[in-house]
Amino acid sequence: MISRTATIAATVGLHARPASIFVNAVDESGTDVTITLDGESADASSILEVMSLGAAHGDTVTISTDDDAAGDVLDNLVTVLQTDWDAE
Repeated sequence: MISRTATIAATVGLHARPASIFVNAVDESGTDVTITLDGESADASSILEVMSLGAAHGDTVTISTDDDAAGDVLDNLVTVLQTDWDAE
C-alpha cells in the first residue's frame, strides 16, 4: 500500500465542484483509491462518500491505494486536492 497526504485548498472544502473534480480524476485513473480524514475513510470514486467526510479548507487528508505502481496517480490526485478550483 502506498499513500500521500494533501491539504485541501478549495475554499469550500471537498464539496460539490472540488469533490466532483477529484472523483472524476480518480475514475479516470482506473485505480482504487481511498481517502481518509480524521480516521474516517471513503471510497474516493464515490462523490457521496467523499463529500460525507466533510473535509474543509486546510484539512489534511490521506489518499492511498494497494497498487504499489500507482505513485504517479496519487501525485496527480494530490495536485487536484491542493488546487483551489473555485479560484480558477
